[in-house]
Amino acid sequence: MIFRAKHYQTEQMVDVCCDDGKIVSVEQAGTFVPDHQAAYIAPAFFDLQINGAMGVAFSDINLDESGIRKVLSVCKLHGIEAICPTIITNAHPVLMHGFNTLRKACESDSTIRSAMPCFHLEGPYISNEDGPRGAHQKQHVRNPIYDEFKDYQEASGNRIKLLTLAPELPGAIDFIRKITLEGVVVAIGHTAASPMIIREAIAAGACLSTHLGNGSHAMWPRHENYFWEQLGCDFLSASIITDGHHLPEALIKTIVRVKPFEKQIITCDASGLAGLPPGKYSMWNQQIEILSSGKIVVPGTPFLAGSGSFTDDCVAHLISLGVVSRSQAIEMATNAPRRLLQLPEIKIEAGSKANLILFDSNKNVPFRINRVIIEGEVLNKS
Repeated sequence: MIFRAKHYQTEQMVDVCCDDGKIVSVEQAGTFVPDHQAAYIAPAFFDLQINGAMGVAFSDINLDESGIRKVLSVCKLHGIEAICPTIITNAHPVLMHGFNTLRKACESDSTIRSAMPCFHLEGPYISNEDGPRGAHQKQHVRNPIYDEFKDYQEASGNRIKLLTLAPELPGAIDFIRKITLEGVVVAIGHTAASPMIIREAIAAGACLSTHLGNGSHAMWPRHENYFWEQLGCDFLSASIITDGHHLPEALIKTIVRVKPFEKQIITCDASGLAGLPPGKYSMWNQQIEILSSGKIVVPGTPFLAGSGSFTDDCVAHLISLGVVSRSQAIEMATNAPRRLLQLPEIKIEAGSKANLILFDSNKNVPFRINRVIIEGEVLNKS
């Protein structure tokens, strides 16, 4: 099958020939009629923080393989070829069930295994303060316990590759040091730490800020605080939610301009309600409302209660701000997170996986997918 479009980085019109799930060749566009054609072609997305979708949450005691398939299917339609399924703060049995279920799904199906190359544990080792805790349930927040984490890692089949925690918790610095040596990428998030503690966490091995700018107090010291300390550290990568709801435009522009480009990652942080129509729902033992704008809030308040967007929405919004190029925004949602987690990159070259997106992009439409190709097969059409 041959796909014709401009290469997202070079702007050159190319014919990408795919066979048996791989890219066979990339050549200058010919004069014949290709199987599919669009304005641009790029690698499909990888999102390191997907909590669920379509009413399915990975942090649910009722999670099963059919629910996992449902989430992966809708993600692929948004150009997301693979994810880190993210399990958040909850009771020990719920976390054990989640990781066991994810592991068994990977072991039973190679397609699922490819779509979930590793897992993300966000919490339960986070701040219990209002603001930094975000929408995580306070009753399940706790200090890091290495033996407990090892239970989760064993349940996952050693697939937990990313862990988000608050480094100010008792024992957290030693915990970071220990699991970093075991190959786990440690992220700082949902924290109320002092700048000094942030620096200690980085020295111990933490190398990512999870959704920088979110999961924080409404007010903080104007100079000495955990946000500026993370933003100003060139060593720390930063994931940001660029859906237009979680961060104001000025803050997105500031983060993108300050952080070294190779340290910037887009995540949609999709919640279990992502993809559902506007209305009121029950999740996390509370009422949640999806507004007509797509914003998810605690009913009657302006407070966010998760994300209803997918990665393509976040890429489109970032491109529309004009602070990064089209190719840079796509790189932030494709190979940047793969590099952080030491996963193989997907490139538009012979031998690479044929996990691709065809999309349109112009002054009126910053970014819109019209084809998703997974292992050489077209999943949807415009």
